[in-house]
Amino acid sequence: MLELHPIFYSRTLTYLKQTHIKLELLINFNSELIKHGIHRIVNKLIDE
Repeated sequence: MLELHPIFYSRTLTYLKQTHIKLELLINFNSELIKHGIHRIVNKLIDE
């Protein structure tokens, strides 16, 4: 199983900040089981 490069996490967080979305899923389709490849990214800068 290949790990995701940290640039993918920072890119996803940048998208969240620019679009004012609070939650996004980063999915690694190269993992053996898809449930092991799902990463939840939360933008904590948005006020509720």
